[in-house]
Amino acid sequence: MTAPLKIGIAGLGTVGVGVFRALDENADGLSGRAGRALAVTAVSARDRGKDRGLSLDGVRWTGDALELAVDDDVDVVVELIGGADGVAKDLVEAAIGAGKHVVTANKALIAHHGAALARMAEDAGVTLAYEASVAGGIPIVKSMREGLAGNRIDRVYGILNGTCNYILTEMAGSGREFEDVLAEAQAEGYAETDPSFDVDGVDTAHKLAILASLAFGSEVDFDAVYTEGIRHVSPMDIEFAAELGYGIKLLGIASRTDGRIEQRVHPCMVPADAPINHVNGVFNAVVAEGDLVDTAIHEGRGAGAGPTASAVVADLIDIAQGRTVPTFGIPAASLARLETIPMETHHGAYFVRFMVVDQPGVFAGIAASLQAHDVSMESVLQRGRDPGVPVPVVMTVHETEEAAMLRTLEEIAALDAVVEPPRMIRIEML
Repeated sequence: MTAPLKIGIAGLGTVGVGVFRALDENADGLSGRAGRALAVTAVSARDRGKDRGLSLDGVRWTGDALELAVDDDVDVVVELIGGADGVAKDLVEAAIGAGKHVVTANKALIAHHGAALARMAEDAGVTLAYEASVAGGIPIVKSMREGLAGNRIDRVYGILNGTCNYILTEMAGSGREFEDVLAEAQAEGYAETDPSFDVDGVDTAHKLAILASLAFGSEVDFDAVYTEGIRHVSPMDIEFAAELGYGIKLLGIASRTDGRIEQRVHPCMVPADAPINHVNGVFNAVVAEGDLVDTAIHEGRGAGAGPTASAVVADLIDIAQGRTVPTFGIPAASLARLETIPMETHHGAYFVRFMVVDQPGVFAGIAASLQAHDVSMESVLQRGRDPGVPVPVVMTVHETEEAAMLRTLEEIAALDAVVEPPRMIRIEML
């Protein structure tokens, strides 16, 4: 009889408990799929006395996660600590160095150190698996690396953060301000006490960097991702977007053109009838565009104990079965270093909103700035007329270079009649 796969779990937070419980409660079914038992033999967490609702009888406990890397009774280390550096990185490197497989849900670690860790794992003949690091329960890593392997992928994009999608969905439905909905998301457990990584786009950027590597066979390059969050999106912007036939989503978009890649995270206005505009609440969605499949859409829950545990356990089953593929789909030594397309050279259409004092000559000043920088207006909306009082003026402009758009807005912001910084949202015709 094949020996069990012996598992050490580092981190018993929400996800760690979810993984432990899934392995325990579904043991019979999982062993049938894996061809051998999946047995947790050791765990590591800071607080042993905390009641997690688990029975750890027969499982070795250690307060030092690094001990899992040298434990002879552990075949695979499941790293659920988090963070790009520190204990998480030390543990993964030590486990690989000791000849142990690694499964992680740590998108920051993979985004910052993925290429180096992949080389280590492949040199050591072990697996580095990270399905849970991107889009939770959506098996997007396996899909990109294996299911779509026959395709040339030139663009991948998606909603990669459930917190931001929940906030934007609630703002659109209720008309409430960002801060009010964020507070509600925190109360509901959809947002962290410090939500910066989510709402400022960093979490999405980590995941996009990983997807870009899988899509284009390039080294993971988090530093090359242009990153912008959703704090500046207002109910007024969402209302005007709807009037113009759009919704607003925080998207991560990676594309390849002439051997160069563009990676960007920012709020986007997308057509109201676009499939991704109908992905609401805490759900994620990833769209891959391939030369053979055209468009492949993946949708599901992107976070939480259950979806993340689903991805971790799937990786463990692959390891138990001896199923191996290169970490990023091709050997790590073959990952390319592709040139990055600078954000200032991006070409696209734009939505801009100005708050201006309603007085003669305002439009003339705005029009002069547009003309000076060769930016062509497509449509304009003005809400209300009250001489001497600030009113919103909204424009959409035809495709232009980002640098020209930014110079235009900087010049318009300096006009006496403009009373707050202009707001710009990029339009994506998906």
